[in-house]
Amino acid sequence: MEGQRIDVPPGQIAAVVTYLQMHAPPDIPPTQPGQWHLSPCSEPDIEWYRALYRRIGSEWLWFSRLILPEADLAAALAATEIHVLSDSDGQEIGLLELDRRVAGEVEIAFFGVIKEATGTGAGRFLMQEAMRLAWTSNVNRVWLHTCSLDHPAAVRFYVKSGFKPYKRTIEIDDDPRLHGVLPLSAGRHAPPIATSGTNVSEAIEERSGKAQL
Repeated sequence: MEGQRIDVPPGQIAAVVTYLQMHAPPDIPPTQPGQWHLSPCSEPDIEWYRALYRRIGSEWLWFSRLILPEADLAAALAATEIHVLSDSDGQEIGLLELDRRVAGEVEIAFFGVIKEATGTGAGRFLMQEAMRLAWTSNVNRVWLHTCSLDHPAAVRFYVKSGFKPYKRTIEIDDDPRLHGVLPLSAGRHAPPIATSGTNVSEAIEERSGKAQL
């Protein structure tokens, strides 16, 4: 028996979004000093933030913060707690954002490391530090969401970190690559499909022509 299938219009992308949560802090091993360092960033520069966001998320089609007008993005950043992960050379390699606006809860709004840091243990370190920061005495729930466009091991990583899935949704958006928000080379695991009657090459030419007007 086949389940229900929903056509995704050309020019758009679809993702299965998985929501995960925990209601008690996990066992957090002692921090191993020296290799990585997490530091708070209270007033991030918009362009700096966008550049780091792109470095971490372009491959996984992160774009929600890239399409916000500058004033809206500044307001969004002011409402979250931002931390930056650096390696032993001082290079910025990861991003953590915590949202504490709901009493008793903390949302891990953004979490990720650059591609070059994947598999090095940087992600585990970042999650351990996220748990230390998120779980304070007045918190009884920490949650996050990820989607099928993200790293294929994302759900497994979060479950291993102590989160439990509790909900799934389907999210459909305009493909950011066809609107110049991300390069067409981004998200090779989910190639773009241009609007009806056009192929991707024509979409690139159309986008380039509009950019020159």
